[in-house]
Amino acid sequence: MSPGSHAIVAFSAIGVVLVAIALAVTSRKEGAGTPLPPPPAAASTTAAPPTPVSSSSAADAGPKYPDYPSETPADFKVTHAGWNYERREVEIPMRDGVKLHTVLVVPKEARRAPILLTRTPYDADRFTESAQSVHMAVASAADVPAEALVGGGYIRVVQDVRGKYGSEGDYVMNRPVSGPQNPTPVDNATDTFDTIDWLVKNVPESNGNVGILGTSYDGFTAAMALYEPHPALKVAVPMNPMIDGWRGDDWFHNGAFRQTNLEYIYGQEATRGSKVKWPNAAYDEYGALLEAGSAGDVARRQGLDQLGFWQKLTAHPAYDAFWRDQAVDRVLGERPLRVPTMIVHSLWDQEDIYGAPALYRALEAHDRHNDLVYLVMGPWCHGGWRSRDGSTLGAVRFDEDASLSFRRDILLPFLDHYLKDGAPKMDVAPVTAFETGDNRWRRLDAWPAGCTSGCTMKKTPLYLQAGGHAGWDRPPTQGFDEYASDPAKPVPYIPRPVVPPDVDAGRDAWRAWLVSDQRNVATRPDVLVYATDVLTAPVKVVGEPQVHLVASTSGTDSDWIVKLIDVYPPEVPGHPELGGYELAVAMDIFRGRYRKSLETPEPIAAGEALPYAFGLPDVSHVFLPGHRIMIQVQSTWFPLYDRNPQTFVPSIFDAKPGDYRKATQRVYWGPGEGSFVEVEVVHG
Repeated sequence: MSPGSHAIVAFSAIGVVLVAIALAVTSRKEGAGTPLPPPPAAASTTAAPPTPVSSSSAADAGPKYPDYPSETPADFKVTHAGWNYERREVEIPMRDGVKLHTVLVVPKEARRAPILLTRTPYDADRFTESAQSVHMAVASAADVPAEALVGGGYIRVVQDVRGKYGSEGDYVMNRPVSGPQNPTPVDNATDTFDTIDWLVKNVPESNGNVGILGTSYDGFTAAMALYEPHPALKVAVPMNPMIDGWRGDDWFHNGAFRQTNLEYIYGQEATRGSKVKWPNAAYDEYGALLEAGSAGDVARRQGLDQLGFWQKLTAHPAYDAFWRDQAVDRVLGERPLRVPTMIVHSLWDQEDIYGAPALYRALEAHDRHNDLVYLVMGPWCHGGWRSRDGSTLGAVRFDEDASLSFRRDILLPFLDHYLKDGAPKMDVAPVTAFETGDNRWRRLDAWPAGCTSGCTMKKTPLYLQAGGHAGWDRPPTQGFDEYASDPAKPVPYIPRPVVPPDVDAGRDAWRAWLVSDQRNVATRPDVLVYATDVLTAPVKVVGEPQVHLVASTSGTDSDWIVKLIDVYPPEVPGHPELGGYELAVAMDIFRGRYRKSLETPEPIAAGEALPYAFGLPDVSHVFLPGHRIMIQVQSTWFPLYDRNPQTFVPSIFDAKPGDYRKATQRVYWGPGEGSFVEVEVVHG
């Protein structure tokens, strides 16, 4: 909302002025961080008393009491005294004439400085004014290492993507490349190309080298810059990027809808400036969403059917061409790689845990000399590399500030090498992976790998066995364990209350939920638990664990959640709170209707033992002596994922109350068709 955007009908001079003042104040409150048009010029303090106003705009009205004027100037000029940077706002034209709002933050002493670009749907003005400070490194460090902004090293540029905040054009969530899913001639690749072309021609303080980086959605836009890169683009750093929204990033995981993202879609698409916020119904989202019905019911109640992306998402619940054609790893995997790229992954990324490793695998296939693609895997949550204290995540400790060491010793040398004049030397390995458990960084030549030399890797099944045991030996006898899965009493993904993420307690819980103690559900009757004996030697696992589940349901559809867990000893010296802690190393969900085909769902044969195979997120972990390895199996994970009614319906978004039915679930083990999780074990 802006002061000049309202038409006011004047019934009297007094009414016009009062309404205009109220609107102007409201606009400034609602639009904090959003650029506003300049205020109207002040009238002379010696002017005659006001006469009735016929204008429809408050800007045309003179002061009510010119002999006693406002103490607020008509156009206050910030002095910028002591500031070590200059902030510029420009509207950069794209090839189709649309102008994108762009903020440049230029160090005052900048000479031949490279540019760090971020393209975002989250408000460029806010990004470049993250703190009110005269120091560039404090004011503009959002989504970029603050260390790069000290001493005039870089020019910072942040741009609103088309259709958001100050940019013109139409907003499309994760706009696909021009083609089958996007009939227009513009996309994030063309917009990035045009932006870089303008920057190198119009920023005289620059050396002509541009790097693009960003996290999450901004990681997606950084990756898309690689599709048709501008010659001045010298490096890209997609961090925790949104790569495939169906396979395992924001919207679905293996077909199961991430219901908690309803509020994100709502806030992101309802208005250009994301001013409409999701209305919370209760302090405990678990109870409120359970009572509300299906995810489709919740969305309809809040008006999401007005939003274009929600319409597309619900029209494509399966992995059809709509999702495949815009999967970034697939799109970029078909293009030549020309720009050095560092892909940053968080081992406990609660939002986009699929994207970074998938993108690495796609790009690495084109890196013939192993000198263009770099992968960093850190012990963080989503965007945790920016953390002021990267030595902990939730209750888990890492013995060092892994965020600082990444920014200082890996990211900044990488940027300097490719962007600064003279190409300062760097010592960055093709893969740098933090090894959780024994808490150390590993320099590797590729991923997955356990070391650079002197070790071997072997795919090793960890079998489910009778009596709640797990082990490396195939069970000698055949059998099963069973539980009742009740959609009316789903397993919570974190302990209740599940607080909305816009509340401080909910935000903290969301950031760290992937490392939350799994004891909170281990004793539920609808969760199966299998654990090894206490380990007498370390077990190091890397890469993507593969689930091979043999299971049956009395229903005709089912979800299967499998967790790989590190169980701490009963007592941990120096950290009593970790005694017996059950730390999830990797876990994910699979919607059973997609057992045969991700594109074509079909009912499950009731009561029939069937195989289900899917991958868990990548791991880099050492199970230490004295610990145990645990596997948990369950069928609900609420309200993170929408409930499967356990009765096959064409679309679960349209499931009716009568479709939700309790089902008997069986998980089979034995020497023949038995269940196991295959892990890549490092020896030597």
